[in-house]
Amino acid sequence: MATMTGVVLPGNRQLETREFAVPEPGHSQVLVRMKASSLCGSDLRAIYRPVDQGTGPEAYRGVIAGHEPCGIIERVGPGVRQFQEGDRVIIYHIAGCGLCHECRNGWMIGCTSPNRAAYGWQRNGGHAEFLLAEERTLVALPDELTYLDGAMAACGMGTAYAACVRANVSGRDVALITGLGPVGIGAALLCREMGARVVGVEAIPERLELARKLGFTDLVSPSENDASEILRAKTNGHGFEVAIDCSGNASARHMCLELIREWGRIVYVGEGGSVSFEPSPLLIHKQVTLHGSWVCSVPQMEDLVENLVRWNLHPEVMVTHRFSLHQAREAYELFDSGKTGKVAIVWD
Repeated sequence: MATMTGVVLPGNRQLETREFAVPEPGHSQVLVRMKASSLCGSDLRAIYRPVDQGTGPEAYRGVIAGHEPCGIIERVGPGVRQFQEGDRVIIYHIAGCGLCHECRNGWMIGCTSPNRAAYGWQRNGGHAEFLLAEERTLVALPDELTYLDGAMAACGMGTAYAACVRANVSGRDVALITGLGPVGIGAALLCREMGARVVGVEAIPERLELARKLGFTDLVSPSENDASEILRAKTNGHGFEVAIDCSGNASARHMCLELIREWGRIVYVGEGGSVSFEPSPLLIHKQVTLHGSWVCSVPQMEDLVENLVRWNLHPEVMVTHRFSLHQAREAYELFDSGKTGKVAIVWD
């Protein structure tokens, strides 16, 4: 029986490599040879760091980690109808039941079935040479995009795209992005392509430097004196039409409410944390729309990859560090420092 090495995250900042059998695809399944499998902040927050590794959708069951996988189909099982061997694919990282209302609308992230299983959380993910995937979770990777582009789209860039769509970003907007980690940088790149002027807020110098390298110049550190007034001045005192918080930080979330203009749109994307605010002056009287956004739908991911080709936008520009599978420990330790852009495991 052929075997492969897979990465498992026991918690408490530990990482193990174990041997697994290379799976055979069953009905409506494909075996994907991994080409890129990037690391996500939710892996750190809910799996890598804590001892108690979550409940509900974030329960980790000791499977092969990695929920941002992209690769090429090695074998197809019986009943596969759309894809074939040799196809380049992104894997939407939740395998929903396919029958509940959310699944039927493409939102497998919100699947209500107990059989819902996310790659890298409840079923084996992308940190191994092969991944067994359901055909319904595949999104075709256009030839114009790299495997790393596809891995970015599988979660982080898809999450950013869903938020931008939710906010209906356009060239009429000045968009405030709080938190320029991978999702925030992704949101900034997308907002810029959608025509908005982007203003970013980030405390970590390395992330500010990456944003500058990617062409963003309207950047403010929250540690600056009168940071809110500096930001407000960038809109000539009017406030921002759009604000997207990608940090999960209470102060940043409150800043979005403070600096949004009348009839503005706010999207909270960053996980964890909390926020406390007075609804009347900050939300109700300004007639602000406040959204929560959690990943994207399968159709949105298809739209995203189409638009990435149209815009000639390659999300892999967010990747600052690349590692091989046997360097996974170093990859997670570095990513956990919070001083990187995107970190990815790649294969030749």
